[in-house]
Amino acid sequence: MTQGLRSVANGRGLVLVVAAPLEAGAVLAGLARPDLASPVPWSRLDLGHGVSLITTGVGKAAAAGACGALLRPQDGVVLNVGVAGTLPGTGLRLGAVVAASTSVFADEGVETPEGFVDIAAAGFPPGDVPGVAMPCHAGVVDALRPVADAVAPIATVSTCSGTDVLAREIERRTGAVAEGMEGAAVVLVCRRLGVPAGELRVISNTTGDRASQVWDMPGALAVLSRVIGLLSLGWQRGV
Repeated sequence: MTQGLRSVANGRGLVLVVAAPLEAGAVLAGLARPDLASPVPWSRLDLGHGVSLITTGVGKAAAAGACGALLRPQDGVVLNVGVAGTLPGTGLRLGAVVAASTSVFADEGVETPEGFVDIAAAGFPPGDVPGVAMPCHAGVVDALRPVADAVAPIATVSTCSGTDVLAREIERRTGAVAEGMEGAAVVLVCRRLGVPAGELRVISNTTGDRASQVWDMPGALAVLSRVIGLLSLGWQRGV
């Protein structure tokens, strides 16, 4: 598992990218550094053993800006980690771990009378690939498979799915099993900078009509800590 990440990093460092303070706290707990205060947005902590933590703030703009400003030439691999909502029909339980095969820009585009047209179909692809799905680095995806309950597309949204109609539309539009708010932006920036990147999320809630959603944020954060601890331990041991 982490030998794969070591190989992808090619002797350089591992950067964990999170959005929110709760996610940062879970990562620091997993790294056995609960003594550190939760970082502020657009900050970077170097935690030893070649591992760093970037906290971006929530959303695509914050994620892209912080990564663009704070990534360094010596960074070998980037993981955007955090929590996510599961989309309908996936069967994913709360606490399930999902590694992204692709991180998909879900709502960049034009709403027309005939339906939604994504930004790539409108003639403005956001990255160096034809569509709006940013491929995660194959070596990173393979390295994360042993800790993941699913490997599948994860949607990156600006508007979270608080209605059944929107949740079904995001699932149909992207083929994703879950939605977060930063992954595609992080992967896009890393592709532009030539740094291998991936996205790893723990399911904290269902999507759909807000009143019917089911949440377990504490449980998801505990799973995130455990998974980060496994990755960190293997990274330090080089196994």
